Amino acid sequence: MTNTQPFGKTLLIIIAIAAIIILGYNFLTMRDNRSTTDRVGDAVHALPQGLGKASEQLEDRTPGQKLGDAIKDTGDDVKKNTAPQ
Repeated sequence: MTNTQPFGKTLLIIIAIAAIIILGYNFLTMRDNRSTTDRVGDAVHALPQGLGKASEQLEDRTPGQKLGDAIKDTGDDVKKNTAPQ
């Protein structure tokens, strides 16, 4: 008598992990569907942060690129706020 339940659980876990990876990849690389009006509005709202930030809002960027920029900006803010004065 062999017990196949551990193999079944392992296979189910592998399939779940693969599905999560595929869905995450598809989310991070999906197209930017903002209209031109939305992009201009986002750029106007970003003007107080500088022209570079405002111009980024006009570009066609994936959610992954936006997430990377947000992480970089957060790191820069932490560095700026914790620097010795």
